[in-house]
Amino acid sequence: MAKKKPSGQKIIAQNKTARLNYFIEDTYEAGIALVGTEVKALREGKANLKDSYALVKGGEVFVHEIHISPYTFGNRENHDPLRVRKLLFHKGEIKRLYGKSRERGLALIPLKLYFKSGKVKIEIGVGRGKKRYDKRESLRVKDDRREIERGMRRKD
Repeated sequence: MAKKKPSGQKIIAQNKTARLNYFIEDTYEAGIALVGTEVKALREGKANLKDSYALVKGGEVFVHEIHISPYTFGNRENHDPLRVRKLLFHKGEIKRLYGKSRERGLALIPLKLYFKSGKVKIEIGVGRGKKRYDKRESLRVKDDRREIERGMRRKD
């Protein structure tokens, strides 16, 4: 009898500053081409998406500046922490992303890195940069929402 694979997601890393710095218009899920020691390091939770971005080059999508720390028990064949990694998209999605990345003001930003059914997946967002006053407004709305939740809890 075959074993059932868990279908839940285990989040490895999130880019918390992405939603502060960008208006996220669309999100896409993609696989990511990794070497063995990178997967082992990700299972330990050693990844950082801060300052990372994706680019479309030659009909393929590559992600830059994702820091995956070297595997602790790796040998001299350990991976480079900041190497450029290829994202696995369908051809139609790549064409759509290429068109959106060519628009003025839009960027491809990694939002989340997670395990889904034993495979490493990455969520890419198409975002438009926020101005400073937009960021202040987002923080103000977030603080107001937090205050309302605190008030609701006190009433109970």
